[in-house]
Amino acid sequence: MNNTFLNSMPVLVQDYLNYLISTKGKSDLTVQGYALDIQIFFRFMMIRRGLVSKDTPFDKIDIHALDLDFFKTVRLEDAYAFLAYCQRERGNNSAARARKAVSIKRFYRYLSLDQRYLEKNPLQDLESPKLKKSQPKYLTLDQSKDLLQCVDGNFRERDYCILTLFLNCGLRLSELVGLNLSDIRSDNTMHILGKGNKERTVYLNNACQSALRRYLQVRPADGLQDRNALFISRNHRRISVRAVQDIVEKFLKKAGLSDQGFSVHKLRHTAATLMYQYGQVDVLLLKEILGHENLSTTEIYTHVVDSQLRSAVEANPLSGLSPSDAQEN
Repeated sequence: MNNTFLNSMPVLVQDYLNYLISTKGKSDLTVQGYALDIQIFFRFMMIRRGLVSKDTPFDKIDIHALDLDFFKTVRLEDAYAFLAYCQRERGNNSAARARKAVSIKRFYRYLSLDQRYLEKNPLQDLESPKLKKSQPKYLTLDQSKDLLQCVDGNFRERDYCILTLFLNCGLRLSELVGLNLSDIRSDNTMHILGKGNKERTVYLNNACQSALRRYLQVRPADGLQDRNALFISRNHRRISVRAVQDIVEKFLKKAGLSDQGFSVHKLRHTAATLMYQYGQVDVLLLKEILGHENLSTTEIYTHVVDSQLRSAVEANPLSGLSPSDAQEN
């Protein structure tokens, strides 16, 4: 995390963010998200408490000097007012507001339970906005094949390998970008460093082995800034998150899939869904493959498309039995 941004936070918030990284093993990206939410909340609270002039731009409000005495003044109604403000003034949807609710609630849990600075957590009963449950969006098997078949260009082997790992292993974008040569093992497994620095092993199927073998034959070896990086950009650096997003968007468009809401993360959804539908993968095994912390996160992939549900019902041997047939028997 940027030190300038970290130092702009109240000291107790800095302590909390360092605690998340050093003790809880949260990634820098996750901690930065918490920090931004907490920053917005306390800027809102300074306005609510009348501590800044009305003409002060919101993003210029300095919260660095806030201390425990100020944090003790926060009440449950303040948090609900904040969530209402985020919806009304910032246009946050229910998912964004729910994340903010979690961020400030966990900070106050840290103050009250972990550090015992507060006798009671004022946000303990804070309820998050209800989220609409929706099935994950994913490519069908045929769409996945179309996507792979349209890969071409000067970096064909690299780009094909990237898409193959996404579609077969269900990697997160950050996990793929962070892959090193040393993560590819001789026993056809791959070491993954996931969210919160949690490690897991993914087995490479024939498609992944073949794609990796072809890519490694053409992977640049000279003039590299990071010699251990698996995927190399055209500038001989470790490939960036934005570059991978561009690659996926490019070939989604070429495959005629760019206007259907697909993205890099939807390829992870695709891998999970195809494994569950076609591989008869137990949900607990799927949880391990994807590196989920909670089983409830994995269970969204256990949905079955309507046509399969219909086929299952129609396959019942009683499906063709009419009332008259039953009465005759």
